Amino acid sequence: MDDTTSFELNRETIPDNHRSGFVAVIGRPNVGKSTLINALMQQKIAIVSPRPQTTRNRQLGIITEPDQQIIFIDTPGFIRKPRHKLDEYMVEVVIETLSDADVIVWMVDASEPPTATDEAIGAKLAELPASRRLILAINKIDTLQPDQVIERSDAFRALLPEAPWLMFSAENQNGTDQLYAMISEALPNGPRFYPVDQITDSYVRTIAAEMVREQILLQLRDEVPHAVAVLVDEFKERDNGVTYIGATIYVERDTHKKIIIGKGGSQLRNIGAAARKEIETMLDGPVFLELWVKVAPKWRRSDHMLQQLGYVEEA
Repeated sequence: MDDTTSFELNRETIPDNHRSGFVAVIGRPNVGKSTLINALMQQKIAIVSPRPQTTRNRQLGIITEPDQQIIFIDTPGFIRKPRHKLDEYMVEVVIETLSDADVIVWMVDASEPPTATDEAIGAKLAELPASRRLILAINKIDTLQPDQVIERSDAFRALLPEAPWLMFSAENQNGTDQLYAMISEALPNGPRFYPVDQITDSYVRTIAAEMVREQILLQLRDEVPHAVAVLVDEFKERDNGVTYIGATIYVERDTHKKIIIGKGGSQLRNIGAAARKEIETMLDGPVFLELWVKVAPKWRRSDHMLQQLGYVEEA
């Protein structure tokens, strides 16, 4: 069989009215962006915690159906006043995403009135070209009393009055089907950008590092998690079928290191055990996870460390 015949047999048939596009999910920290994308993907590709700024990098979640391909972009929470280089990097990621996306889903938190950050985001979205499709997604409706619904929805709609909108709950997946339908309808006609079986653009080792960081966010107190980064140093499958992963947890202070390790190493073992289960689910196989903790003072303010950790590309 020649190469041309092989290509013809393996080429997928895409309908003429096929739709596709990049869908940016943006909003201030901790409004539920990653929870929504995991719900729409029906599998976990983004880490989730109750702490703000859980997401640091832009990550894609890809859904391919016969008549459409949706590429969701999970973004860091928008910060109005960055405090250090890591914050500045995350704001840049959000701004760049606005220019790349075909559809923008602005997620807001219905559990409280619009904040100054919400107002800043709304003003920035209002400046975008009319060709950019916008959807206002008002999350956490399950936290409202019936008499609060109209007042809260009106307050957010006033910030972006021309955009179609929906109230829903990402955590309970109440209304997520309707939101998915709104996103599908907003997609432009276009080709498939990724293979049918690809669900994300992140390397498995990167997701594994994020799953370790997720457990730190879930298990430790407020002053530690935001000063933590995780880097996978080694990732390989051994002859016995077990995937070996060696990772370093970077913190900014000796006190943070002691907290993460815990008495007799107990806290680090708990973090590793919980992360290993998540990684094994992702890989569908056994994992040996080995963790180290190192102090890198003020790493969030260091260009070199941000490059080493993969947040910033080298100049």
